[in-house]
Amino acid sequence: MKYYHKILILDDEEELRAIIAQRLNRRGYEVLEAGTAKEGMSLLQDSFFDAVLLDLRLPDGDGLMLLPQMKQRQPDLQVVMLTGHGTVESAIEAMKTGAFDYLMKPCNLSELEITLQKALEQRKLMLENTGLRQVVNRQNPELQIIGESEALNSLKNITRKIAQADAPVLIQGESGTGKELFARALHVWSPRSGQAYIPLNSGAIPEALMESELFGYEKGAFTGASGTKLGLVEMADRGTLFLDEIGEMPFSLQIKLLRFLETGEFRRVGDNRLRRVDVRIVTATNRDLKQEIEEGRFRQDLFYRLNGLTLSLPPLRERKGDIIPLAQHFLDSYHKKGLSEEGYWLSDEGKRALLNYDFPGNVRELAHLMERALILAEGNEIHLQDFWPDQAPHREGEPLAKQETASQAQEGRSEELVLTLADIEREYILKILRKEKGNRTRAARLLGISVRNLYRKIEEYGKDIR
Repeated sequence: MKYYHKILILDDEEELRAIIAQRLNRRGYEVLEAGTAKEGMSLLQDSFFDAVLLDLRLPDGDGLMLLPQMKQRQPDLQVVMLTGHGTVESAIEAMKTGAFDYLMKPCNLSELEITLQKALEQRKLMLENTGLRQVVNRQNPELQIIGESEALNSLKNITRKIAQADAPVLIQGESGTGKELFARALHVWSPRSGQAYIPLNSGAIPEALMESELFGYEKGAFTGASGTKLGLVEMADRGTLFLDEIGEMPFSLQIKLLRFLETGEFRRVGDNRLRRVDVRIVTATNRDLKQEIEEGRFRQDLFYRLNGLTLSLPPLRERKGDIIPLAQHFLDSYHKKGLSEEGYWLSDEGKRALLNYDFPGNVRELAHLMERALILAEGNEIHLQDFWPDQAPHREGEPLAKQETASQAQEGRSEELVLTLADIEREYILKILRKEKGNRTRAARLLGISVRNLYRKIEEYGKDIR
């Protein structure tokens, strides 16, 4: 895999520059050269660098005087000083001014390589300390794909193969089928696993903020931009960027994403310098992107670029063999949290009820159902009434809300179940989301609320309605 680190060699000795450049090129670095302070500052103005090898004495300037100007233009730039006129005093001064290290000429090329590598590692740590890397820590729990069905085993095998490639991947499937889980699997099982995994929900970010969230911004780029902010593409350098709900991405930003995918280059908002990163893009959607293209909401060229490799996740109703193992997994997770010393298990009646239910909310709905059952259960064994209180055993193909309770059947009555206003609102939101095939924007429009308010409702009533 080729990683892109851009290095500037600013030294007036042409022969030395050529030797260093040749060595670094062989190691996979992109190298530019300059022999004067004027040439070097011009390159820094027009392009973005990870590090500079800077001569202390130049024909038209002093390296120590140049160093603060470089750091002002590119604060995360790492500078290694090179000089044949070194003294202890100049070394100390260079470090105080912001140099990473100081090497004497003629320098050993192996030593220079090691120093440069350490400088780049230091730059990486600086980026991590901005706070955006915290997203990775929150979103990277231990990877567990639970299930025993033939469909799931086949899907895992395909995912492992695709993970070894470096092409973009589009994950398709209904809401709640585990698209984010398989996105992480693509990262964990890939050669990039030691680097960052950055997820972004494209539908949860307001359109006005999406570009700066992805590509970052410079201080003063707009009102409120009090400092420089790194974008997620920069934070995901050498790793994986997961764009969930890609179908929700604003049309105006799709062309910028396409250009980034084609070149690996981008500009922060408010900056004219091109920056380059090496990122694998994984996207996911529960929408029919071909239909979105026909209706003018999604770019066809972007679709072809994202659709290099495809993973199609089957719904839970087509993976009956995974329902019980998943349900037990969710119960066991509560056991591990110390909520019960003995653990929890499903009754035979409960297992049959789960297997006869079609789970429109897929795995997410099953997880929510287990959570509710544990709250209502009186002991450690989970029964049917713990899933759906006051309801008779579910008959396949018949909606639960339309069935009579056991007591109603015995008394010959068929009065409707009493639902709270929250239940009614939740079911109506779910109905509209299904009607609009998971499109939050259109669903919010029909419901007469904002997209942000819809997301709040989804969180309030449970993730299984997504």
